[in-house]
Amino acid sequence: MITASNLGDILSPSVDPEKIAIIGVDAGQSETILTYGGLAARAHAFARGLVRRGLKRGDRVAIVAANRPDYIALMLGAMQAGIVPAPVNFKFPKATIEHVISDSGARAVFCDPARRDQVADGVEAIDFDGPGIAEWLDAGAFTPVVPEEREPALTLYTSGSTGRPKGVLLSHAAHLWVVRTRMADNDLSDDRVLIAAPLYHMNALANALLALASGATVVLLPQFQARSFIGAIARHRCTWATAVPPMIAMMLREKEALADADLSSVRVVRMGSAPVNDTLSGQIRELLPNARIINAYGTTEGGPVVFFSTGDEPTGSVGKPHPGVELRLVGEEAPDKGVLQMKSPAIMLGYHNRPDVRSPITDDGFYDTGDVFRRDEDGFYYFVGRTDDMFVSGGENIFPGEVEAVLETHPEVLQASVVPVDDDIKGQKPVAFIVRKPGSTVDEQAIKAFALENAPAYQHPRRVWFLDQMLLASTNKIDRAALRARAEAELKAS
Repeated sequence: MITASNLGDILSPSVDPEKIAIIGVDAGQSETILTYGGLAARAHAFARGLVRRGLKRGDRVAIVAANRPDYIALMLGAMQAGIVPAPVNFKFPKATIEHVISDSGARAVFCDPARRDQVADGVEAIDFDGPGIAEWLDAGAFTPVVPEEREPALTLYTSGSTGRPKGVLLSHAAHLWVVRTRMADNDLSDDRVLIAAPLYHMNALANALLALASGATVVLLPQFQARSFIGAIARHRCTWATAVPPMIAMMLREKEALADADLSSVRVVRMGSAPVNDTLSGQIRELLPNARIINAYGTTEGGPVVFFSTGDEPTGSVGKPHPGVELRLVGEEAPDKGVLQMKSPAIMLGYHNRPDVRSPITDDGFYDTGDVFRRDEDGFYYFVGRTDDMFVSGGENIFPGEVEAVLETHPEVLQASVVPVDDDIKGQKPVAFIVRKPGSTVDEQAIKAFALENAPAYQHPRRVWFLDQMLLASTNKIDRAALRARAEAELKAS
């Protein structure tokens, strides 16, 4: 059990210092290996180096880089020194990156060579691979600061899909609770955990912290690429992995790589960002025959501990409420359907520097997620959709997720995404983008007819377009804004 009070101090002294902590695989497939002893020393060196360079407790440092072992070492070291790291989504436009760095108040920005030009002139940029990094490292032991109860440990920025990105302030106490709670639910000490999602995202970062606190080995890829992901599982015998539906769809297309790969080592795959339906479940079992599928849910503001898997939940369910979390559904159809509100020790401190944004924390301490769920008679919860995604067509409320769930039951559909477009009569109407299963020739009329047969008429997509793969946002989630823009362009051109 973790006894530390500082989130940067999660490495257990009981783990063999010679055990491999991180295998960092770069874009050229070269590997950087850090043992637990080496990672601890590197984190201490960053902590001492930041202090030596004049940074003080409460100061910020930004990180604009792809996943790499030093990314994690810097974050741990900064937090040990009471300095707040702010990972930056490097897939943002340069102007947005500049805004995030400025908004965070970062006194220094650490980057990799590929992203150096995304850091504005006039900001001190330290290249992880450059000679200047030595000035920010000071070898030796370091005693982590003891944080105050509500002292920020790190700042994660939202995707900015509904406005400019917001800095979510997360405390040491909150995310130590997350790590401890997840360790009690999962023994990862003998696992090899594959992480390909970006460390600026809660999913990847929380899993990295969990794995390292557990004494597991992290196999860290710079980003998700289907062939690299398949190769990493096979080469390193990864046992635990996280994924989102578009990743599975892209992996299925790599027939040659799959033919030569043994993926039987994976015993757990944690799915996020979209429900796991029967079709997707079948695809995962085809790829990872020995894996238990966990349909996960979490948010940056509320953390990754919300539901727990009972092992016998119905397909598509995220499970039942975690014992350490209070949940409620609010709205006209509550308590069986409504917007999810949650209360737990993991809830954010607030948004950094955003007095203009209404707090999603209720007066009685619940975080309003803005996500609609339903609950069945056995107490299992199912994600329905974002309130932000819901649209009205001819007076009927349509959640894209409900329509997508129907379309994905079609035997020739691999993946579906539904977005609204403007309509002179209905106000808005649904259209769909479909990724077919390999070898399928299903056409637009067949999809529309299937929707009419299996869902209310007002939900059926008025137009259907086919893609080789879904358009993805920087977090590997489906980019609904880009799909909507594409739909409007297609309609305008037709």
